[in-house]
Amino acid sequence: MSIPRIALISPNRNAYSETFIAAHIARLQGVELVLTDGHLPKRTAIGEPLLSEALWQRVHRKLTGTTYAQALSARITKLLRSQRIDVVLAEYGPTGEAVWPICDRLDLPLVVHFHGIDAFHVKLLAENKSYARTLSKAAAIVVVSHEMEEQLLELGAPRHRLHYVRYGVDLDRFQPHRPDQAPPHFLSVGRFVDKKAPALTLLAFHKAWEQDRSLRLTMAGNGPLWESTRQLVTALGLEGVVELPGAVSHDRVSELMATSRAFVQHSVVTADNDHEGTPLSVLEAMASGMPVVATRHAGIPDVVEHGVSGSLCGEREVDVMAGHLLTLARDPALALRMGQAGRLRAERDHRQQDRIDQLQDILGAAARQ
Repeated sequence: MSIPRIALISPNRNAYSETFIAAHIARLQGVELVLTDGHLPKRTAIGEPLLSEALWQRVHRKLTGTTYAQALSARITKLLRSQRIDVVLAEYGPTGEAVWPICDRLDLPLVVHFHGIDAFHVKLLAENKSYARTLSKAAAIVVVSHEMEEQLLELGAPRHRLHYVRYGVDLDRFQPHRPDQAPPHFLSVGRFVDKKAPALTLLAFHKAWEQDRSLRLTMAGNGPLWESTRQLVTALGLEGVVELPGAVSHDRVSELMATSRAFVQHSVVTADNDHEGTPLSVLEAMASGMPVVATRHAGIPDVVEHGVSGSLCGEREVDVMAGHLLTLARDPALALRMGQAGRLRAERDHRQQDRIDQLQDILGAAARQ
């Protein structure tokens, strides 16, 4: 059976946190075209513009009477034809909504991969009319958590075209280690944004630290809340106790996971209904043999079993999370048992190539329809 020729469209260029999309590009067979920079993409994978917007505004718009978006759509249409594309993979719901008219004109099957914010955020749902067109017309819809699955069913997605595909993790890069032999240092990795609530992670740690001054915390990542988090570190008297190294490489993340007692993340639903999907850093921690301390949020309970591979609490229950941190700080043997359970779960359910193969099958079936 021939491998379909795939066009992958992703809105964000060089987003360091989107390793799952990088894995799609690198590991899916048959990816012949990658377009990026906007839900209606403006550039190729190497950054070349599909159409000069400045030139269009100065010259072509006056000559043709078409808008830049119309001209860009025509350019994308031409590329999909010239590359003989069989199926389009749109990363994120708004991307699917933007490119669906092009796919419809070309009679190309469209597979839309939702990741988190796109399924819940109030503004995105309003701007995209709750994806009524995409959900009814797409050949397949991919979700990464059971919560997201239920959300899209509520929005009208046909169940028979909805596919639950867990994120996968590179088990060779993230090898199991011995958290029981690490000092009581905790690790958080992720963007400093509202739904990851870095301040709540910090407050929970501070409560635990007040009872055990040997505890340490590293919060790796960057984002709009980094500076306010730094200021809170100072206000709480945690300078020299909490490290904020900014965004770090994937290799450095692996090194940090190898020398930490447990992973911690206090994800929450925001006022504008933003949710996580399934945080990839949680899976990387499990693959590294680390217990996970987190909230019962979005896809986290899908992958972390409370009392087995980690400890979960309700959103904004910082006292409960602090207790979980203290327990793991004082019981290295428990950290080892939980870490080993997490690694086994990652090997069973979250091997990256298995998840890529699952997505490959969905794309192949869509192309054959």
